[in-house]
Amino acid sequence: MYRPVLSPVADSPALSSLVALLPLLTLFILLGGARMKAHWAGLASLGVALAVAMAVYDMPAGLALLSASQGAAFGLFPIMWIVVAALWLYQLTVVSGYFEDLRHAFGLISDDPRIQALIIAFCFGGLLEALAGFGAPVAITGVMLMALGFSPVRAAVTVLVANTAPVAFGAIAIPIITAGNLTGIPYTDIGAYVGRQTPLLALCVPLLLVWLVDGRRGVRQTWPAALVCGAVFGTAQFLSATYVSVELTDIVASLAGVAALILLLRVWRPQGSREAAADLARKDGESGKPERDRERGEAPAGDAAAVLLDPGGGEPPGSRRRIALALCPYLIVIAVFSTAKLLGPAKEFLARSDIAVPWPGLDGRILTAAGEVSATTVYTLPWLSSAGTLLLLSGVLVAALYRVRPAAAAREFAATVAKLRWALLTVAAVLGLSYVMNLSGQTLTIGSWIAGAGAALAFLSPVLGWLGTAVTGSDTSANALFATLQQAAGAKAGIDPTLLVAANTSGGVVGKMISPQNLTIAATAVGLLGRETVLFRATLGWSLLLLAVMCVLVHLQSGVLSGMLP
Repeated sequence: MYRPVLSPVADSPALSSLVALLPLLTLFILLGGARMKAHWAGLASLGVALAVAMAVYDMPAGLALLSASQGAAFGLFPIMWIVVAALWLYQLTVVSGYFEDLRHAFGLISDDPRIQALIIAFCFGGLLEALAGFGAPVAITGVMLMALGFSPVRAAVTVLVANTAPVAFGAIAIPIITAGNLTGIPYTDIGAYVGRQTPLLALCVPLLLVWLVDGRRGVRQTWPAALVCGAVFGTAQFLSATYVSVELTDIVASLAGVAALILLLRVWRPQGSREAAADLARKDGESGKPERDRERGEAPAGDAAAVLLDPGGGEPPGSRRRIALALCPYLIVIAVFSTAKLLGPAKEFLARSDIAVPWPGLDGRILTAAGEVSATTVYTLPWLSSAGTLLLLSGVLVAALYRVRPAAAAREFAATVAKLRWALLTVAAVLGLSYVMNLSGQTLTIGSWIAGAGAALAFLSPVLGWLGTAVTGSDTSANALFATLQQAAGAKAGIDPTLLVAANTSGGVVGKMISPQNLTIAATAVGLLGRETVLFRATLGWSLLLLAVMCVLVHLQSGVLSGMLP
């Protein structure tokens, strides 16, 4: 039996926390400073985490390695399984030739790339986050922006920054439900608090997106659209989380945001649309798109005849029928996920299909700091209920709809797995690191040290969520790590525990854009695998800026703005 000690270095929480931070510092320095490829940085940081666990925390080597293996398994399934299925689904639309029609469909709403970024990265990405989460929105919307002429770096950074405000309510609000299950606080209460925090992010993020696409000129010329989109999205989040349904919050907000944009564009058009599109094409090299597709192993639309039983259906490109068919994959995804997540019988059936696997050699041998047997050593295999399996089912339906030959669909799936091989290694290493840090006590040491900040805890509480999501790539995992700690620290410091648990969730959403897992997913989707450091350096500043905004907001909500809370 292994029981972690919270202050193993000279019985000092501060010194122990500095040592416990070594794996994370290694990861961030290798990514941001040394510009090492993500899979090597992840493996090196995992090695540091294992060394700290064994040498400083006296964790037996066998248990430390088994902890890493369970984390790696979780990273591969369900997380990377979702990404594989999402990219395969996208690739089916590419080889079928219908993806170009989807590009044309978005052009019908607006030909302005700044508005398209709001519609695709923010609103449509929010809808995908609501249904699937775990990297699928970044993967799908990233390649959609590339199809519109965005460079790989611009597309990846845009979707990473956009994938913030919806994260707290992602995957049918699983981060909030997880926090409620762990703390005993009704998840509806936590959701109502979060619904008074993330709308501020929703108001800010669209302005950041138009800045990323077109700089100062983009903000000056499109700020009405950015503000309307963000304000309606945030207001819908607040109303749904408080009065309608926590689970449906992102679905309601995403649909409301895109509807508001469409209505606004009926009476107002941004200036400089042609100039922005021309500058984007010139800077990002739209003419090189087919070559980039071939480098990534993707077939341009002209190759569709090789894989279709009935290529094009006899319709000219851009026709209404082809545009309707181009939208069908995403309507199918919405229908499949809505049925699985919202329809009672289907939801119960899928939940019963999960298989609990006590991790061999590890389960029952790890205690919490309180001396109780840890429940995190049971690996849940969601082979049927996983978002990846639901995306796979959606892909099969899309292949049937597009009449893609089965052999061609299978080849595309194999090619997708091969293309993701380094991403699979990266995510397995990073999740292995997070499990070693969690089970050995390193994460709890850091959290306990921050939680001892007393009156400053309200200001620092989002930092814990940010840190947890940055390491694991999941706001759900960040809540699993720190929700109970936030609750206990709040009660001890005389601060509303529900506020701090909500702050952990809201702080986590801005850490997702710099998590190695998400960086690898984005880099792989747009053909930049091995250049994650470029994306890390481009998003770190925005992540810290939004984190500071959230820290100030939570601090104010614990005092002068307490009237904002339910």
